[in-house]
Amino acid sequence: MVQARARIADGAVRTPLLAAPWAPGELHLKAESLQPMGAFKIRGALNAVRRLRPEARARGVITHSSGNHGQAVAWAARAAGVEAVVVMPDAAAEVKANATRELGADVIFVPGARREAVAETVRAERGMVLIPPYDHPDVIAGQGTVALEILDELDSVDTVLVPIGGGGLISGIGVAVKWASPGTRVIGVEPESAADARDSLAAGHRIEWKTEDTCRTIADGTRTPVVGEVTFPLIQATVDEIVTVSEDEILAAVAVLARRSRLVTEPSGALSVAAHLAEPGRFGRTVAILSGGNIDPALLARALALPS
Repeated sequence: MVQARARIADGAVRTPLLAAPWAPGELHLKAESLQPMGAFKIRGALNAVRRLRPEARARGVITHSSGNHGQAVAWAARAAGVEAVVVMPDAAAEVKANATRELGADVIFVPGARREAVAETVRAERGMVLIPPYDHPDVIAGQGTVALEILDELDSVDTVLVPIGGGGLISGIGVAVKWASPGTRVIGVEPESAADARDSLAAGHRIEWKTEDTCRTIADGTRTPVVGEVTFPLIQATVDEIVTVSEDEILAAVAVLARRSRLVTEPSGALSVAAHLAEPGRFGRTVAILSGGNIDPALLARALALPS
């Protein structure tokens, strides 16, 4: 991960770690929503693309994504001067799909359950290189650079709260934290309506939820029905606990972040703050990862309409 940090230094922003004095206890916000394409995903995508051999990279890259990873791969491909294809679920947020196109990627919409299969078909037909959204060592290493920055800035951290989708972010953070600060707890946060990682950790093996169930959550970055084959053992080894929050708590966290910290955060990105606010004082000196800020304007308006 130290090498990954150097590799992506001129592309990914070293995002600010901001105090949240309005919150109970001691809360710091790692604002990955301020990355160039609005989410932490740029770290893993950029590391993975730059790790490719030149002849492989020249063939172009492909991925499947609900939005943020697709934007990140498109951004990294454009920076490298190569073609990118992103296979997106047809229920993807319009703001994310449009942003991916604007970055120069060819976007293909398919039913959510078919996006991996279609991406593999296109990869084989066009000879492109697949950059998975989470289940890849180079992607995980890139995401783990978030933790290195946190530990550079704070002498001690009791808890890092991390949103979970496929597990790439929390795997990278977990490995980095347990290496550099073993006493720090790493706690994952999922929506109650998409809690496959919680169930998997409790069962000791991967538990898959139905796509039609996980798609109920407004936190679209966590709709992945099962954590990855690569990420799950890392979660088992480095994550202390996984907690869940309700849809109402997620939307309220989006609102409070906008009002009190002036940060626009998508529902997936607000999960960590929702968990902190649901159990004030439980986590000690806490860093909440704000994983992304690419929110649909109508959903942001809905959050801001909530009573303050």
